[in-house]
Amino acid sequence: MKFFVVLHTDDGVRYGATVPDLPGCFSGGETLEQALQNVEEAIDMHVETLIDDGQTIPLTQSLKQHQKNKDFKNVVWAVVQVPIEKYLGPAEKINITVPRVMLARIDEFAKKTGQSRSGFLVEAARHVMHTA
Repeated sequence: MKFFVVLHTDDGVRYGATVPDLPGCFSGGETLEQALQNVEEAIDMHVETLIDDGQTIPLTQSLKQHQKNKDFKNVVWAVVQVPIEKYLGPAEKINITVPRVMLARIDEFAKKTGQSRSGFLVEAARHVMHTA
C-alpha cells in the first residue's frame, strides 16, 4: 500500500517524517534516506498495532486533499510503499459480475491512479463501508 509522507527539517540534514493518513505515525532520521526507511518501519508497526487492537486502517486521502491542509504548507512530500497486506490475511479470489462499461471505467481509473483493479475495488469498498 502507498502512503504519503510529509518530510520536515530544521537544518537541511536531519528529517522528521509524518504520515497524514495514519494519525500518530511519525519517525525521523539523520538523513533523508534514513528518515524514509524509518518511516516505512513506523508505518508497518503502526498498522500491525491497529489490526492487533481490532481497529481498521484509516482511509487514505489524495495528495491534493492533503495539500489543502494548512498544516502541510511548504513541506516536502514523498510516497512510500509498505506491504501492510500481510496483516489483512490471505487474499481470496472471487467471481463478480460487473457491466462491461463499468469494468472499463474501473480499469481506466485504477490505471490512472496507479492501482490494480483489485486494489481499487478494495479501497472503494473500504471507503463506502467507512462512510456508512
